[in-house]
Amino acid sequence: MQVFAKLAELGSFTKVAEATQTGRPYVTRTIQELEASLGVRLFQRTTRKVKLTAEGERFYERVKEILATIAETTSMFDRSGSTLSGRLRIDIPTAFSQHGFMESLRQFTEAFPEIELALGVTDRRVDLVAEGIDCVLRIGDLPDSSLVAREIGSAIMVTCASASYLQACGVPETLADLAGHRCVGFLSGQNNRPLPWHFSMAGEDHPHTPRGGITVNESNAYVQCGVAGFGIIQAPGITVGAYLASGELVEVLGAFRPAPRLVSVLYPSRSHLAPQVNAFVDWLKKHFPIVHPDWFNAY
Repeated sequence: MQVFAKLAELGSFTKVAEATQTGRPYVTRTIQELEASLGVRLFQRTTRKVKLTAEGERFYERVKEILATIAETTSMFDRSGSTLSGRLRIDIPTAFSQHGFMESLRQFTEAFPEIELALGVTDRRVDLVAEGIDCVLRIGDLPDSSLVAREIGSAIMVTCASASYLQACGVPETLADLAGHRCVGFLSGQNNRPLPWHFSMAGEDHPHTPRGGITVNESNAYVQCGVAGFGIIQAPGITVGAYLASGELVEVLGAFRPAPRLVSVLYPSRSHLAPQVNAFVDWLKKHFPIVHPDWFNAY
């Protein structure tokens, strides 16, 4: 049933084999045996696509309920992690791929030693179902989708620049002063445009489109552009906190700090959630504020 459900979601024998870490012949044989035992055809197969038949769609609805019940039942006695097992594939923003967060992940694997963690690090928008990802952690506003989002807190944003840049170009005192400064842009993976900055003034949001000589699409490179003196950047405090403490970066326009940006965990379905995903989300809500207490507001 697990193989069947995964094939219904991904629509590809090859993708199911990759997601389940098995071979394509195994997936094919499993589906053939399932169809033979039921006496019905569950999928229409072409050279390019695998699609559920009418019988397959009805079977899929029941299978989802059955698998969800099994997952709940097998985890009902011990939520501490000692009996939780299986593969958990997660994806986090590049901004979180630093010592504090990675140390927290190591503690998670120690608390749940039977869970095999597969970690992806990217700033692009991912297709959880097609890529076989269990859940993703993201910063900022979420696009409308069928995914379930669980808020775990908010990240404090900081506008800053290197001390050498400010010494050479001056310190902006007002939002209007930004017009005379170089601003490093961060390229959105969704629309291929620089993400707007935000400032808060008198309780109102004031967006600003950064303009300068360089735009990047990766969080660590973005911060390094600020450290190297390319211009002003606006980033989550968790990514620049160490540089602010050392003096390599200096906060500017602190009186206009934007509202903190939402941090959420997204997963495909509330009714078909593996217990290891639940354990990871609960862990994040409890431990993430401890990792970055100065730059993170817990909910």
